[in-house]
Amino acid sequence: MGNRALYDSQSKSLDDRGIAKLLTRKAKVASWLKVEATLALAQAEVGIIPQTAAKNIAENCNIDKIDFAEMDRIMANIGHGFVPFLKVLINQCSPEGGKYVHYGITTQNIQQTGQLYILKQVNNIFKSFIADILTNLSALAKEHTNTVMAGRTHGKHAIPITFGYKVSVWISELLHSVERLQESEKRVFSVMMGGAVGSFNSMGSLGVRVQDIVAKELKMSSMIVPSRAIQSHKEEYIMNLALLCNALHKMAEEVYYTGIEEFGELSEGFKKGTIGSSTMPQKINPKNAKGIIANSQKLYSTLTSGLFSSVRLFEGDSSSYMLFDVLLEEAVELTTEVLIRAEELTRTLTVNKKRMYQNVLLSKGLDNSEYVMMCLAEKLGKDKAHTLVYDTVMQVRDGKEYLEALKENSEISAMFSVKEIEDMLKPENYVGIGNEIAHKMATEALKISKILKE
Repeated sequence: MGNRALYDSQSKSLDDRGIAKLLTRKAKVASWLKVEATLALAQAEVGIIPQTAAKNIAENCNIDKIDFAEMDRIMANIGHGFVPFLKVLINQCSPEGGKYVHYGITTQNIQQTGQLYILKQVNNIFKSFIADILTNLSALAKEHTNTVMAGRTHGKHAIPITFGYKVSVWISELLHSVERLQESEKRVFSVMMGGAVGSFNSMGSLGVRVQDIVAKELKMSSMIVPSRAIQSHKEEYIMNLALLCNALHKMAEEVYYTGIEEFGELSEGFKKGTIGSSTMPQKINPKNAKGIIANSQKLYSTLTSGLFSSVRLFEGDSSSYMLFDVLLEEAVELTTEVLIRAEELTRTLTVNKKRMYQNVLLSKGLDNSEYVMMCLAEKLGKDKAHTLVYDTVMQVRDGKEYLEALKENSEISAMFSVKEIEDMLKPENYVGIGNEIAHKMATEALKISKILKE
């Protein structure tokens, strides 16, 4: 791949499952050949060009027959990025076949359709990564259904949760991303064969049939209005990738920061021999998480460029095509880095259950104040219970232990025994239905993972 993503030493050890090969010049030219061959056969099917010519074109749309050196020589002379490809292809065909290469359409029809054809293949690989990430998260959610930890809001302890519940939140956002990707496929991976301005001026009404045939053969959709001025489907795809990476980014941030020694709750899998610093021998740094964070943040910046670029006057503008060609490839490379790292991160994540429980006990029961209040509310009503607990908490602020303050309160001690008060302060007694949610989402993650793999 190019230099659009943010790479480091970790990148060299990760498997992109073939995405890099799909982003090469050779793959791009191969996609043009695929589209030109399919176009010719479709035009022959509806009677626009002779069957023999279409067959000859299709037979010569072979990447091994393309002279890249000759393409480069022609390009240096004429200054056009696509015509050299056509001239080389025409020279490969018979005189009759050469007459009908690229018949009745324009450069952007082939280039955009080819790019989206490649993007569809990349998207399938993306979904394979998501499937594995969901499988990994499902296992984490099940294993830690009852692993108690501090729930935090605004950076402060709030109410106890289970780590399985936290993972269920990650799963939920990923499932939304899967839905968005799948629902948008019919718009994003589309065939455009409308010619120079999109109104089938060269092929007339037969052009619609040609476009539909090409779309069916390539297993893509057919643009309702094949206008070169439409870029919103590309922007939608970049947005969907950004939302996907945003969900993984949030997960990575939690791993990154709760791996700090003061938290010590989560950490990346460590392989002996890995070095974290040239000067600090003890350093074990988060590698996958930092790559997810950095590449996600760069990906977000492509969205505004795309929105500005999609607004161009009239029926077509090469400045928009140029930018979107780069933006889509950049988005793919950045997303690839995020997904590769997220799969490894979720598969090798280390969870320190003991430290999680120690951390939730740091407040010595204050995290369960809502639980105490709700127990009191059954007898006093919510407002009076809130005031009573608040007053007790204020004593803790002045230096008293929470348990002692509760036991010494005559009103509270009259309603509850010492053991009942002690039980109210145990974090495992107030995690709601987080364990049920974790189990439910673990099951759902596994189900969607299997569907994506199929």
